[in-house]
Amino acid sequence: MSRMGTLYIEKDSFFHRLDGSIKFLLFMAWTIITFMFLDIRVFFFMIFVGMVFLYLSNIPFQHIKVLVWVMLTFNLINSLFILFITPTYGSELTGTSTDVLFIGYNTINLETIFYVITLSLKYANLLPITLVFIFTTHPSKFASSLNKIGVPYKIAYSVNISLRYIPDIQQELKKILLTQQARGMGFKKGEASLKQRIKNITAIAVPLITSALQRIEVVSNAMDLRGFGKHKKRTWYHGTSLRVVDYVICTLCIVSMALAIWLKTNVFQTFWYPF
Repeated sequence: MSRMGTLYIEKDSFFHRLDGSIKFLLFMAWTIITFMFLDIRVFFFMIFVGMVFLYLSNIPFQHIKVLVWVMLTFNLINSLFILFITPTYGSELTGTSTDVLFIGYNTINLETIFYVITLSLKYANLLPITLVFIFTTHPSKFASSLNKIGVPYKIAYSVNISLRYIPDIQQELKKILLTQQARGMGFKKGEASLKQRIKNITAIAVPLITSALQRIEVVSNAMDLRGFGKHKKRTWYHGTSLRVVDYVICTLCIVSMALAIWLKTNVFQTFWYPF
């Protein structure tokens, strides 16, 4: 987290200098293209490009390792659910069945394993561009760039507050956890039984929600006192102008979307299974 209390990390990289609205367009185009396909070849290529983006963004690994582990854990749990709940689903997509492992009530086949790998790469493909967008986008600059391209400033400012508010919630959660641990509540393995830990985690939801509502009320009152929303337009302290590189990236996003639609229609139409 930066000194501003946001997830934004101040660096001097290509993506830090890119306009916020263009990064949002890149993020949306990347997400749409990802969900258009179910082809492992496409995802390998996009993950490679995404890792290049992540390298160019110059984000320290210690700031993103938690999110990386969350994505890996989610992919693992999701893959296990698919394999054990629908072990033959891959056969429905390919029309073939190659038995691999008998699990008592059914048999996991090679087609389902390949489908699970493809789906895991599909989800993992979203991680690099998400990290780049979150950690290289200044909330105020992003809000001003959204307003500049036609988004009402009230909505743009709401986005700004949301990006700033997420780290505050994280800090508040840490404070509540430490307070409850000081009172003897266990949240880690070995401190209490699994059932008790679930109850303890559920118990902190009430003070967290209460604290969040109090923060919302304070911000809302402060904005009302300053006459927010009175005028149809407003100026921005962090206002920026689009540069040549922003127009280039915007054009590349549009071209990539058009190319993806053509490829989906003519080349990568269905789930790709090479065996």
